[in-house]
Amino acid sequence: MQAFGAFGGSIALPGGYQHPVVVASTDGVGTKLHLAIRWGRAADAGRDLVNHCLNDVAVQNARPFAFLDYIASGRLEVEVVQALVDGMAAACRDAGVALLGGETAQMPETYLSGAYDAAGTVIGVGERARLADPARVRAGDVCVGLPSTGLHTNGYSLARRVAERLPPATRVAGETLVDALLAPHPSYLPELARAFELPGVRAAAHITGGGLNGNVPRVLPSGLSARLRKGVWAVPAIFDLIQEELAISEQEMYAVFNMGVGVVIVADRAAADRALAEIEGAFEAGEIAERTNDAVELVDG
Repeated sequence: MQAFGAFGGSIALPGGYQHPVVVASTDGVGTKLHLAIRWGRAADAGRDLVNHCLNDVAVQNARPFAFLDYIASGRLEVEVVQALVDGMAAACRDAGVALLGGETAQMPETYLSGAYDAAGTVIGVGERARLADPARVRAGDVCVGLPSTGLHTNGYSLARRVAERLPPATRVAGETLVDALLAPHPSYLPELARAFELPGVRAAAHITGGGLNGNVPRVLPSGLSARLRKGVWAVPAIFDLIQEELAISEQEMYAVFNMGVGVVIVADRAAADRALAEIEGAFEAGEIAERTNDAVELVDG
């Protein structure tokens, strides 16, 4: 790896692959940053940024090994940048990923005073023949869900309206509104690595922007749909508060938020049973069927 201050970071490609394929993802944490700025939680935003990107690579059955960041603000505040980087570094350490490099930019005519933005890129590698492939998904396969911790990093254009209406100390199922809205976006790397070791796991969807309705179809072939059974998994209380406070329809909630599901893994019956038995927190969320209407059908469990 090159020393601090080089023009670009370098790292050896992990070995052990016959036909390695590099898988990369770039993303941010969206307008969740506005709340992190308001409530002084920059380190949490840094951790969220890494974990969001890690999950985008992990659902493709690739192993993340390097991360790079970009931070921009109207005026660089050393303490804020340090907190962001500390959060990123902690998440990288937890995942065994190298924080390979980064860039900071001071742009006073672009960002308001006190505002900043952060983006990250994660680089992973996978075996070509073992990358997740939606073309393998078949009717009768099972949808295995992994629970979310809250909103993760999506839906904050709506959620911020709740933060503007209610006091930060408002209690939401035993925690403050601040903690409920800034609940961390977890890394599902260990769970996904275990799932993809099981023969019969076809694909996985990271439930991000667009909610269940917008992300599960990304791993479905034409002609198939996911029939998900509401009520079989726990929905964090913050979603109930948002829906009630903003008078949002259930249909819109599922089209915007993850609604308690962080990842959906699609597998045949045998692999699904093993995943349910061996992966902590996993639950059977539904099944794949021949498509008759929408790509995601939400039915009562």
